[in-house]
Amino acid sequence: MKPRLTPFVLLAALAVLLLGPVAGIALAQEGGGESAASSLATDNWVTLLFKHSGPCGWIIIILSVIGVALIVEHAVTLRRDKLAPPHIIDEIESLMEEENYQETLELCEAEPGFLTNVVAAALPRVNAGFDAMEQSIQEMGEEETIKLNQKVGWLNLISSIAPLFGLLGTVLGMVDAFRTIAVKKGAADPADLAGGIYTALITTVEGLFVGIPTLIGYFYFRAKVTTIVLEIGAIIEQLFDRFRPQHN
Repeated sequence: MKPRLTPFVLLAALAVLLLGPVAGIALAQEGGGESAASSLATDNWVTLLFKHSGPCGWIIIILSVIGVALIVEHAVTLRRDKLAPPHIIDEIESLMEEENYQETLELCEAEPGFLTNVVAAALPRVNAGFDAMEQSIQEMGEEETIKLNQKVGWLNLISSIAPLFGLLGTVLGMVDAFRTIAVKKGAADPADLAGGIYTALITTVEGLFVGIPTLIGYFYFRAKVTTIVLEIGAIIEQLFDRFRPQHN
């Protein structure tokens, strides 16, 4: 099954992650004071992003890069043709028809992957009967599925912690703004508060713009893993159906 939606998901994620900082800067520009406005007038958006995000914003930026890298990697590797290459399936089926189980095992060990790992786990138990082979298939299949879900789970982690760092940046920015008011004994100029409020706004927006697409990516790839596992399971069942006892 070809992942037709993968290019759309990838481009959408890249666009959102790249436009997030720009949107944060635009929002902060509307509410900032004179110093923030002056900075916006002289610096480009990349400079503004690194200058005003603060420590939490830097962490969110790093998370956004990791999120994009994971989405690209999943789009390339989480495909049925990668986890169960058609030519490998044909070779395994041909060898098993000839009852060359040792060669089949060597092929699987030389080409590690979801399909080949499951087949390799069952082949050594050919003489033990179909039930023993089926148990090995089930155990190894569950293990390989867990690995794929853990791999996709990193997107869920990023989608959870990015907004939290954004919230932390917001709280720190507001604390800085109120500290300024306390130091000035309530007579603070709005321009004096712009820095803290700017940081508070931009980290919030950054956290959400990283968290939302990575969460969408997580659910998309998790559903894709489920579909691929079912499809590969059907292929494996067909390969080992020859060992199933025939009842009269």
